Amino acid sequence: MEIILQEDVENLGEIGDLVKVKDGYARNYLLPRGLALTASRRNVRVLEHRKRLAARKRERAQQNANAVRDRLSGLTLSITARAGEEDKLFGSVTNIDIEKALQERDVALDRRKIILAEPIKQLGTYTVPIRLSRDVEASVTVQVRPESAA
Repeated sequence: MEIILQEDVENLGEIGDLVKVKDGYARNYLLPRGLALTASRRNVRVLEHRKRLAARKRERAQQNANAVRDRLSGLTLSITARAGEEDKLFGSVTNIDIEKALQERDVALDRRKIILAEPIKQLGTYTVPIRLSRDVEASVTVQVRPESAA
């Protein structure tokens, strides 16, 4: 019997795969648990349609990520923070601070995409990677400067 998997099944396949299994396995295990659908013509057409939609969605997301990468390339952010002796900061610069600096430049990004191994705790210039999608990564230069004493 041919079936279309609705969920990942170990040693069988992943979501959307069209696989051939024994009738009993399909009738007694996969179909009652909602792990699969029978591979009727209608269900196969629906599966192909969903795959096309998913491919278009991935393509659009990829184009958006590339556009944001182009916008971020060469961008330098300047963040001021209070610093003490030996250029050490009181506190630190985190991905939240970098997100706010990007928003000031009209770049909306989720802070979880900013890959900062550990918070920045000293003055200086840093290159911070940003993962826009699975395949697209950009980097931004962040300059941490001391707050001027008034």
